[in-house]
Amino acid sequence: MSAHDSQSPPRMHADELDLDAPLVQRLVAGRFPRWAALPVRRLASSGTENAMFRLGSDLLVRLPRRPGAVPDLRLEQRWLPRLGPLLPVAVPELVGSGAPDEGYPWPWSVHRRLRGRNPVPGAVREPERLAEDLGAFVRALRRIAPQDGPAGYRGGPLRDRDEPTRAAVAELGGRADTGAVTALWEESLRAPEHGGPPVWAHGDLSPGNVLVHGGRLSAVIDFGCAGVGDPAVDLIVAWNLLPASVRDTFRKAVGADDAEWARGRGWALSISLIQLPYYWDTNPALAENSRHVITEILTEAG
Repeated sequence: MSAHDSQSPPRMHADELDLDAPLVQRLVAGRFPRWAALPVRRLASSGTENAMFRLGSDLLVRLPRRPGAVPDLRLEQRWLPRLGPLLPVAVPELVGSGAPDEGYPWPWSVHRRLRGRNPVPGAVREPERLAEDLGAFVRALRRIAPQDGPAGYRGGPLRDRDEPTRAAVAELGGRADTGAVTALWEESLRAPEHGGPPVWAHGDLSPGNVLVHGGRLSAVIDFGCAGVGDPAVDLIVAWNLLPASVRDTFRKAVGADDAEWARGRGWALSISLIQLPYYWDTNPALAENSRHVITEILTEAG
């Protein structure tokens, strides 16, 4: 989640709450008195479900914006301590769990600030190394025993996305080549479904959830969509971040066969098509990345 100072971000959802630094200051003071004197400031983020606030210089407070984000936060609180030690890069480290208070109705989290910055699609400093690092992360996540893991938010078959994807294409109208994207979507639906056992996937590997430092992958954040199922969804980073020149490097690092690669491209297309009309006016960064993905897939298809 790309972060910088922000005072009044636009509302993205009809059911989200208005959150501000004074509220977070009161929540922290009530729950964690030892941090009560630390300054609080809101961070701008391309994330859609949670608000982020800097607490002092080394901590971040993460609060659900709306009811639907609460299960994601609980999932992170439960699973990140178990997944983190098994992964090759840093993930959010939970240092405090907050409770409803001060009129705020849901749980919230305090994490340590992680080193790194969000990479920019089209301006990745060392794409080959990043492709290899992302592949190693995906492989490591897939190796974690799936027993008792929650079903992935995006772990099911692509056909379950058909109706909302087509509805989004219709909503886009002249903002995209609807005939071309529909044909590519239908091609993705023809790919063989995942035939192996369910495995862990992050579920939302996007530029805003990746941190790099010194040209290397340093952390992966926002595991609210994580779970077990078809791991093809984690291939979306090949189109939403990595340049075409290193997609094959990433594919080889992951070990994706033709069917999985086709499903991954279908996930990238579907996610972007659905996001674009929904966030067109309220989340410019996410809308821009959605346009980027659609362009990359259309270009790749020739």
